[in-house]
Amino acid sequence: MSKVIVSNFSVSIDGYGAGPDQSLENPLGKCGEDLHQWLFATTAFQQIDGKDGGSEGIDSSYAARFKQGVGSYIMGRNMFGPVRGDWGDENWKGWWGDNPPFHAPTFVLTHRPRPSIAMEGGTIFHFVTEGIESALEQAKAAAGGRKVVIGGGVATIRQYLQAGLVDEVHFAFVPVALGRGEAVFAGIDLPALGYRITEHAASAAATHIVLSR
Repeated sequence: MSKVIVSNFSVSIDGYGAGPDQSLENPLGKCGEDLHQWLFATTAFQQIDGKDGGSEGIDSSYAARFKQGVGSYIMGRNMFGPVRGDWGDENWKGWWGDNPPFHAPTFVLTHRPRPSIAMEGGTIFHFVTEGIESALEQAKAAAGGRKVVIGGGVATIRQYLQAGLVDEVHFAFVPVALGRGEAVFAGIDLPALGYRITEHAASAAATHIVLSR
């Protein structure tokens, strides 16, 4: 059976997973990219992006897990793009260009139906209007026993956590304070949901916490 995970999800020290005022120019919100500098600097991320270089060590070790044994992904519409309401002419195909980094079936939660989009590298975006359980069922079927990654954004991860549908969560807490944005943990009682810390490690750039249930 597929394991359902959240991987490499960055959180500020004041509990935000994205900055305020998200837009086409700032898809992660103001100062949101600061949350991910630990990841961008690693060898593992550079390799995913088809580049050389980067740093080794704890951060790269965690970053490398992002692609290990993954069979499918789930994301919210907000992570897929800035378009709201009707899809319009449907020209928007994600933030990532012609060859997104997922290279696997990727299920996008939305209230507006849209035909699936096949991209270069094996990524196929499927648009799910029936809710989080339906998306997970479809993602598990597509994964063929491999991992299903809940990719984000914050609202999507919160929904899956509150529903008790995530087996393992990796948060990277970074020494950045955003002040406002999308709060990850507000109203979520992780111990009551059955989550316990099973792993932790720290670098100069991030503190990595893995919770399992």
